[in-house]
Amino acid sequence: MTSADLVLLVGAGFAAGLVGYVTGLASIISYPALLIVGLSPLAANVTNTVAMVAVGVGSFAKSGRELIDYVGRRSLAASGGAALAGGVVGAILLLSAPDSVFAVVVPYLVAFASIALLVQPKLRTWITSGADQPVAWLIGVFAVSVYGGYFGAGAGVAFVALALLVTSVPLPKAMIYKSALLGLANAVAAVGFIFFGPVQWPAALAMGAGCLVGGWAGPPVVERLPVTPLRITIGVAGLGLAVWLAVS
Repeated sequence: MTSADLVLLVGAGFAAGLVGYVTGLASIISYPALLIVGLSPLAANVTNTVAMVAVGVGSFAKSGRELIDYVGRRSLAASGGAALAGGVVGAILLLSAPDSVFAVVVPYLVAFASIALLVQPKLRTWITSGADQPVAWLIGVFAVSVYGGYFGAGAGVAFVALALLVTSVPLPKAMIYKSALLGLANAVAAVGFIFFGPVQWPAALAMGAGCLVGGWAGPPVVERLPVTPLRITIGVAGLGLAVWLAVS
């Protein structure tokens, strides 16, 4: 891997960290960048998962206290446990099951989450008149984390859609929640990949450095963006990702 490749990955990591925090679509930048510098699809997938841990670290370092104060330590701990468990299952699936297991359904899952995000205000009024659904939230966190540990493209969109549908957390806080939980799912999957997967460490460290700074820069950006256009942008971008995944 050349110096130019490493510089490209740092830049792609920063863009992925920032875009990933704002839209939940980090992997649409980071994964292709890893393929461009010559990694195989499997190596790019596991290396991407390791690098993406830095996005959650950066964003939580910037705004984690705000999230803890809003949702409470007990709720955050329960959600984190569900994310960790899902990440373990996702990593096991990736290392033991053929890619075809998820390849067919992933575009539909991303598209479903994106559509749910676009029509979230209407759906939210239909779901118990806006009351929180803690059981549905924990089950959803586990399910999305399984996918996040397995591949992850669009998992951020699914987390945001889930938070807006079954909790009363507003969009800016949902973005912090998403980054923290996806970071946990990625972290526990990354531990498995470190020991059992073909992680390319120069690429992971270069991209991770960019992701760390991009994730740290994300919360202030989101706080300054209007909520409805941001939600619509995330939903439309998610639909674009679903099409890209289906075609590729």
